[in-house]
Amino acid sequence: MNQPVTYWTGAAHTALASFVDAEHASLGVTQRHGMTLNRLARIEGGLTRTGLTEALREYMTPQVGTVSTYAEILDDLLDRGWITCDDSGRFTLTDTGRRARARLAAAAPRIRGRIHRGVSDGDYVIALRVLYRMIANVDH
Repeated sequence: MNQPVTYWTGAAHTALASFVDAEHASLGVTQRHGMTLNRLARIEGGLTRTGLTEALREYMTPQVGTVSTYAEILDDLLDRGWITCDDSGRFTLTDTGRRARARLAAAAPRIRGRIHRGVSDGDYVIALRVLYRMIANVDH
């Protein structure tokens, strides 16, 4: 209780991002690979390199990976054949990319289960409400 909330939110982010990153690494990807596949799956017609970068910018943190290195992820996904880029510069998922995304999605309940072990849904909702309130208190 002596540490400020910024300590605890930072510690939580670092620990959780590290855990999720390690779990993704065991599947041969990073969190940013998964985030990219998920975003492209939801956008009909795909997104440009700039569009993808902007869509995922808010999720980029030093623990997850910075925007400055995001091009490497897109290039890797292209090299793997998980995404393709059309003549207009729009990226879309390939069939191989959809299968890879499904494999990552299949691991998500296990990852979430580990993170949420011992935390009831009610406690989780309360924690989120407290965080949302603190954010609102300082958001200009």
